[in-house]
Formats: sequence, structure tokens, C-alpha cells
Amino acid sequence: MPGLYYEEFEVGMEFNHELTRTVTEMDNVMFCAMTHNPQPLHLDEEFAKETEFGQRIVNSLFTLGLVIGVTVGETTLGTTIANLGMTDVRFANPVFHGDTVHVVTKVKEMRESKSRPNAGLVVFEHIGYNQRDEEIAYCVRTAFMRKKSA
Repeated sequence: MPGLYYEEFEVGMEFNHELTRTVTEMDNVMFCAMTHNPQPLHLDEEFAKETEFGQRIVNSLFTLGLVIGVTVGETTLGTTIANLGMTDVRFANPVFHGDTVHVVTKVKEMRESKSRPNAGLVVFEHIGYNQRDEEIAYCVRTAFMRKKSA
């Protein structure tokens, strides 16, 4: 399914994305390796057993990437020019190996581009949840979107 163009969004629009993803140990280990992050909380089970979590937790930047990635097919696939920023990022609960993530996206704001008549800005609110419907991640993302009429 292609993403939507600027004109196809409306403030208040909500997407309950059907695409879900179970996070694996390999996801976490490979992401840490690819980003040169040796944090033992993500990689060392014996270390993590002694923490408040009692086990390894998934790297929060992987979680953020997954939450936003799940939304692409229904919102910005092929219609975004660029991400302009991500703000208000928070992680309410950790993600563990085996958790299944689902995401809700809301359109918070929209405005025409002042410099490019073929584009507009859409501000998305992304909220990720685990299989118990506990919030795991929140992010406000501003996307520079193509207009259909351009």
C-alpha cells in the first residue's frame, strides 16, 4: 500500500496499524553490533539479571526505529521527502526479547511548506505498545510530505 500525500491527511486522523512485529534476541544483538553499542544491559544476560529489569532489555533506538518503521506503509511510503525532526521521545516501559509491538499513529498538525509549493509538513504522534497494551515508546515526528497535485 503506498503512503498518503499531504492532501490526503487530516488533523485528528488516526491509524491503528495492523502490522505487528515480535522482537527477537537477534534483532537486539545485531542492532547493538551495527551501532557499536556495547551496553551490557542489552547484551549480557548475567549483568542484566542483577538490574531492576532482571533480564536484557532491547536497545531503545531499535524500539524507536521499529515503532516508526511499522507506520511507513500506511503513511509515508514513497510520499515523504524527508523526516525533519523527532521530538518528545520517551520510553514508558522496556521491550524484552519476545515482546510483540503494535503502533498507533495520530496526525497532530499540518501546514503548507513556505518554501516549496509541492510539499507540506505533517506532524505525526507515534505510540508503540507491547502485547499487553502497555506503552513502550512515544515520539512526535515531523515529515516533509509530497503533494499529490505537484
